[in-house]
Amino acid sequence: MKKMSGILLGIILFVSGCETLRFAPSEAQKQNAWLHNRTTQVVAETAKEEDTSAQLQTLAKLSELQSRAFVSYCGMPKEFPQAEMADDILRDSNIALAKSAISESAERPDAWQVADSALELAIGISALLGGVYGTRAIRFLRDARTKSKALKEIITGNEIFKKQNDPSIAAFKQAHGNQSPQTRQIVTQMKT
Repeated sequence: MKKMSGILLGIILFVSGCETLRFAPSEAQKQNAWLHNRTTQVVAETAKEEDTSAQLQTLAKLSELQSRAFVSYCGMPKEFPQAEMADDILRDSNIALAKSAISESAERPDAWQVADSALELAIGISALLGGVYGTRAIRFLRDARTKSKALKEIITGNEIFKKQNDPSIAAFKQAHGNQSPQTRQIVTQMKT
């Protein structure tokens, strides 16, 4: 049972501290990736038609080739933005689309929700396994979920306290000065 709790704690820390988790590409992100590819195609064609330097033409073709990776990664959109010619691409709606895609790209899942979902998944798997160990695992995982929620409430309350009581921040930090490095790391990861 101790081995399972160590594994579970490792999973929770990994999931809650993992800043690389991202949402799947949205329709706006898919449209933007496709539009970027189309833009680079038009730039490469224009560079060739306008008889620009060989270096600029090569850079434009390379850019077009590289942008295919974005479309492949994001996937094809359900609806394609108007992008036949340069004037189509330069529409205000496409500029707004690019800004929207940038904003959506910065979004990350809430670490607390990810950790809670991981615990729910582990509880479900334990229930499928059944038996004495499954029952013990379910009890342990439910307890871990309860403690995780309690820790979230404490951290959230501490952050609110610090924002509302600027003069007390030094005393607050001093009171928490004896925390172990592991505890500080966990709290820091969970705050972000």
